[in-house]
Amino acid sequence: MPKARETAVYTHGHHESVLRSHTWRTAANSAAYLLGSLEPHQRILDIGCGPGTITADLAALVPDGHVTGVDHAAGVLDQARATAAGRGLANVDFGVADVHALPYPDDSFDVVHAHQVLQHVGDPVQALREMLRVTVPGGLVAVRDSDYAAMTWYPPSQGMNDWLDLYERVARANGGEPDAGRRLKSWALAAGFTDITATSATWTFSTAEERAWWSGLWADRTLASAYAERATEGGHATEEQLTAVSRAWREWGGREDGWFCVLHGEILCRKDTAPAS
Repeated sequence: MPKARETAVYTHGHHESVLRSHTWRTAANSAAYLLGSLEPHQRILDIGCGPGTITADLAALVPDGHVTGVDHAAGVLDQARATAAGRGLANVDFGVADVHALPYPDDSFDVVHAHQVLQHVGDPVQALREMLRVTVPGGLVAVRDSDYAAMTWYPPSQGMNDWLDLYERVARANGGEPDAGRRLKSWALAAGFTDITATSATWTFSTAEERAWWSGLWADRTLASAYAERATEGGHATEEQLTAVSRAWREWGGREDGWFCVLHGEILCRKDTAPAS
């Protein structure tokens, strides 16, 4: 049987408008559900580390341990290394890996973490099986993913409705599942986990500064990122339609009463200590 590998295409790419969002992410605003379980000596694998801001935070929280950050895209790892170096962290390293076939032995890490990863992969259940395999007995797998269909905003906007419909069509055409948050527990059960704590959390953007930042990055992403290219090349939208969606984002961002909420599903799964009979 051929070895499992990534079959999906990463919808967003690594345009500046995408990294603007990714570099905002911290362990506090993106992995709070995990932080209470961390111990100073632990070995952590951070999958889909991107520019490494969460990875660096995790490394600082396990000063006697070690964090390995991996991403499927080699190009973003230079920025991740620079992030860690800029914080003076010596207990972190980075490499390229496919979550469907991780290049690590069984029982290698105390904690395996993935933030906004499973929504973009071709086989999330296989990815979770691999995460389970490389986790030590008694260790934790922590996964958090947004759920696009559950995102909500005010005031109503047909242009924003068009954005959500378009994004979900492009993401699924690329082989991903944009409504991953609600599916995490189901995927974990299918992967063989039995001890699963499922929670949820949100990002909310409502102040003038938050609205300007969130709307600006999506307005730019809609016109200039890999997502925009895949939308037009895949026949999902014309350039004129993308321009209209981008304009809708900026109009929403300029509304004093504007409010946007991103729902995330979260799972914290503990690996069984006894082998299956």
